[in-house]
Amino acid sequence: MRIVILTGAGVSAESGVPTFRDADGLWEGHHVEDVATPEAFERQPGVVHRFYDERRAALSLVDPNPAHVALSRLQAAWADDVFLVTQNIDDLHERGGSVHVHHMHGELRSALCRGCGDHVRWLTDLADYPPCPGCHATELRPDVVWFGEIPYGMDLIQMQLQRCDLFVSIGTSGAVYPAAGFVQFAAAHGARTLELNLDRSEGTSLFDEARHGPAGRLVPAWVDELLADISG
Repeated sequence: MRIVILTGAGVSAESGVPTFRDADGLWEGHHVEDVATPEAFERQPGVVHRFYDERRAALSLVDPNPAHVALSRLQAAWADDVFLVTQNIDDLHERGGSVHVHHMHGELRSALCRGCGDHVRWLTDLADYPPCPGCHATELRPDVVWFGEIPYGMDLIQMQLQRCDLFVSIGTSGAVYPAAGFVQFAAAHGARTLELNLDRSEGTSLFDEARHGPAGRLVPAWVDELLADISG
């Protein structure tokens, strides 16, 4: 059985990573258009750099939770048939033990050079405009997909959705496209669909099955159930 798993902010929220937007529509006290668009970076790069520098530094203060660890157990047991794609820009899946993670919205601990196009592993600040290790241009930006930009590897994601037998959405709002459309795309190609989420999402009605509660409880229970079925 081939499985595609999509994770969103709800998975990392239990580790203490803030979800994308607060109830008042702000992201960590900022309007999205001020820190998460190409236009914002052109207009005030220092503000955008400082915002992501703070988010990058904060990653060292959080740890993977049982949901991250459970998904790594599933990958370890069935590596070739589990495609894990995340909307999250943190590295908690990797630190939880997952080896193959597709970050469709980029990664905080990576920088993108606008000069040469290289993706560079990056752990420190960008606000002081360090040079690119490859071309030495001072054109590094956060390697994060902003509003108005195309998520990474959409062709690969669609290929995996076309061939999967089970699509599982974990901790997502079901409101942000293109990820919100994955359930319909997978179902149209014959996959069974499952939602694991804290509460009902905007897309709950599109799934064959939905289970609601904390990811740290739901995901390990589901993985245990699936691994028991495999071994049986």
